[in-house]
Amino acid sequence: MARIYLKLGQILIKEGFITEDQLNKALAMQVEEKGRLGEILVKLGFISEQDMIAAIGKQLSIPYVSLGTGHLKPAVDQGLEELIVKDYAQKHCILPLSRNLNSLTCTISDPFDLILLDNLRKMTGCEINPVIATKADIEEAIDKFYSKSDVLKQAIRESYHMDKTFTREEDMDQIDEGLSLDKLIEKAEEAPVVKLVDLIIGQAIEERASDIHVEPFKDRINLRYRIDGKLYEIPPPAKHLHLPILSRIKILSNLNIAEKRLPQGGAFMVKAKDRNIDVRVSTIPTIWGEKMVLRILDKESIKTDLASLGFDERQLEDFRKAMRSPYGLIFLTGPTGSGKTTTLYAALNEVKSPHKNIITVEDPVEYRLDGVNQVQVRPEIGLTFAEALKTFLRQDPDIMLVGEVRDLETAQICIRSALTGHLVLSTLHTNDAASAVTRLIDIGIEPYLLLPSLIAIVAQRLVRVLCPECKEAYEPTIDKIGDVKIEADLIYRPKGCAKCNNIGYKGRISIAEVMLINDEFIEAIIHGASIKAIRDLAVKHNMRTLYESGIKKVEKGLTSLEEVLSVALGG
Repeated sequence: MARIYLKLGQILIKEGFITEDQLNKALAMQVEEKGRLGEILVKLGFISEQDMIAAIGKQLSIPYVSLGTGHLKPAVDQGLEELIVKDYAQKHCILPLSRNLNSLTCTISDPFDLILLDNLRKMTGCEINPVIATKADIEEAIDKFYSKSDVLKQAIRESYHMDKTFTREEDMDQIDEGLSLDKLIEKAEEAPVVKLVDLIIGQAIEERASDIHVEPFKDRINLRYRIDGKLYEIPPPAKHLHLPILSRIKILSNLNIAEKRLPQGGAFMVKAKDRNIDVRVSTIPTIWGEKMVLRILDKESIKTDLASLGFDERQLEDFRKAMRSPYGLIFLTGPTGSGKTTTLYAALNEVKSPHKNIITVEDPVEYRLDGVNQVQVRPEIGLTFAEALKTFLRQDPDIMLVGEVRDLETAQICIRSALTGHLVLSTLHTNDAASAVTRLIDIGIEPYLLLPSLIAIVAQRLVRVLCPECKEAYEPTIDKIGDVKIEADLIYRPKGCAKCNNIGYKGRISIAEVMLINDEFIEAIIHGASIKAIRDLAVKHNMRTLYESGIKKVEKGLTSLEEVLSVALGG
């Protein structure tokens, strides 16, 4: 053991934490007190506990983590709190971080305790992958993890033992006849239901979820969060709480709790960490009851800086050039959830000024922009996109944003507005930039009207960003994917760690193509050019395609090749 301690002392000297004289004093004291060298050095005040633990980690080739780096955050969806219960974790100062098959990453403060490591191996049935941290950091992380997960897990466990009175399906049918409605309201306002709804929404916000799905089936409820575009299941509450949970959310959203046969939509606001978060609610009837989706709109998380969205330098320059045009039509294309609205908001945020009158018409207004006049369409009272746009032209606008071109009338008004001196921005659902032109012509727009007004089309998708803490490099086995050469010796793939909840990705970024319309495009389109011909012409003018944009993100280590192939090519 003396040889090991001497190595620790040498590491500490080499790192500049202690001097030779301090080491000798500690070794002398160790002979008398029979303690560990590191503990003695801390006791003498020669070194901090953090520096000592970091040095031990270096000595044993064990990673050192701390609360400050965010690495002491266990995965929340792996049942870790049941694998190692709170009492055991507190008693032995250990914290499970993530599990991958039969490998468990666990934080410990004493890597020399081989009996503890062996007991952990036997208790969990996993090989232990240790990381090291200070006792203080582990204890604080234990309190945070077990208290948070305990609250939600306990509430869900308790839901299976709650009173089932008035939650049978045959009883709920009475609501359609107007009976016992007060009982349902009373059930929805019970403290356990209120607490459970608050916890479900709170954890979704904590996990950066964009949507919560509450789905009824014959004998269970499904509860899922959409995080970075992917759905993940979480432990659901008991089936008999389906209606009370939905009723509670309907009450918050000012919806009709007695209506179960027709779709409904509403909204409410929650406060989390001193910020207001909008929650948009939608219900649809299914054969097993109402399904509800809650869309979480966190204004603080929206990126209003165009440069931070993922456009490369050339794309950003082209997009900004189009936005500086005094008039014309700019379209953003892509499927639902591809970040079109965020890009439009960022673009408006960049050009807004006291000298410009900006008006938007949206369905719905997802985020409120300071200094921008935003209008929500209301088809039930006749306020459609087309009707709002007709009024806009009498509001002296400089820039107009139309949430989506859905029909010929809306498209015609957008084009007329662009031709009469306004900058108009809108969205279309097409696969790429080239397809947008033929889509507009297909819905009835005459090319001789469209082409003089159209100045740019931007197509985009969102790809998941690799977790910077755990992504791992590897050498690609092929140097070409399609016609695009990968100009990097190493690229990265997901691995999974506690910081990304063992997913391997954290956050999303845009891949895009920006197509500026010029006379050559106009000539080609007038002569009936195909989508492929338009795309080839755009590439000839140095347009980077969605696929090429994604490959550049792969080369920079921002995302994985598999993610780009899945998003850009549907592979």
